[in-house]
Amino acid sequence: LGLSLALQNKRVLLVDFDVQANLTISLGYKETTSFYDVINADHDAFDKHVVKTKYDNLWLFPSNKNMVLLNKNYFGAPNFEFILKDRLLLLKDQYDFILIDTPPSIEFFTLNALTAAKLVVIPSQCDYLSTHGIDQILKLIQLIKAKTNPNIQARILITMFDKESTASKMICAKLKRLYSGTTFNTLIEMDARIREAQIMSMPVLEYNKQSTAGKQYLELAREILGQAPETS
Repeated sequence: LGLSLALQNKRVLLVDFDVQANLTISLGYKETTSFYDVINADHDAFDKHVVKTKYDNLWLFPSNKNMVLLNKNYFGAPNFEFILKDRLLLLKDQYDFILIDTPPSIEFFTLNALTAAKLVVIPSQCDYLSTHGIDQILKLIQLIKAKTNPNIQARILITMFDKESTASKMICAKLKRLYSGTTFNTLIEMDARIREAQIMSMPVLEYNKQSTAGKQYLELAREILGQAPETS
């Protein structure tokens, strides 16, 4: 999605806000600093740790294993939910979009990201068990809206859709029915090229421009641009 937005001539910053650092690794970076390493840096130093990727208009704020200390040292501190937002305020005018990658669990990192975000993209695979967490996340977002971020919105992205599977089509229809008006029009199909691209440490659109899922992420970027406020 980040590359797809960058291909629309938007300046995009990817923030890897996950201890596992999957986003960082997927782009081919291993020995990097992280948000935790620069949390106490002065304002001038903070943006120096942003990495310019080899793709036009695409930057990365990487992660590493030290991120676990961020949770350990700051969770429960006064206003801990604003740690990420306060730092991103220093960078936001440099980019058109800032995409924050979070862990799937609801914890310190996710709460910080939700406090900072304007739009939450909730990916849901087309299998029965994956749909169960959506209501929980939406309830959390309503709580965040009431307490720390009144402007937050959420949309559901249907992923790993198998057009040959009856079960997949049933779950997709159910999601669109239950969350009418909250689900993206774009859906992402099953595509082996995504896993192949991860092995090569590159976005799927760069790995194979004819990738079905890659084209759909490009379509998603265009859908988001059509809905994005001017201050995004």
